[in-house]
Amino acid sequence: MLEHLRTYLQAKLPLTDEQFGALAPLLVPRHLARQQVLVQQGEVSRYGAFVVQGCLRSFVVDKKGKEHVLQFAPENWWIADQHSLMHHEPALFSIDALEESQVLLFGPDFYQQLPQLGPPFQSFFADLKQNSMQAMQKRLIATLSASAEERYLNFIRTYPSLAQRLPQRLIAAYLGITPESLSRIRKELARP
Repeated sequence: MLEHLRTYLQAKLPLTDEQFGALAPLLVPRHLARQQVLVQQGEVSRYGAFVVQGCLRSFVVDKKGKEHVLQFAPENWWIADQHSLMHHEPALFSIDALEESQVLLFGPDFYQQLPQLGPPFQSFFADLKQNSMQAMQKRLIATLSASAEERYLNFIRTYPSLAQRLPQRLIAAYLGITPESLSRIRKELARP
């Protein structure tokens, strides 16, 4: 699993064996069974994850028991409740595995050690955080102002590998619509 991360990082930034050697002990390889919870909403998060294989999601459950998916994390995605992890406060959302998954877990010390790995790492992870925040802002704006069809098309652009992998109910929970509405949208888009 660590070799997968090395390949991923080498494609994105200059990486020496020494730097990777310093990073590797901060990550714990772990197998997550389908539906295994990594972070529970309301509890302090102990880990974030880099997904090597499989798919995780972050989600909240409202007072009526309805699930709302915030993010999917397929292969080569990072996922964490960063605020909970770094500030030891209750997590705002849960994270679980949608498929059997191979992940590399990281704790709060991961962020504290990044400056010691050098400017390229600091810059790379700062960009990741910035991209994550920007993606959440775009998602919020789309949720408030885009049509269900536009949100679905954006889902396909964001997660091209997941449209066929995930159950319709999970995609609908991400889009904020019913599975029946998603079925209608898919049928309309399939028409010539």
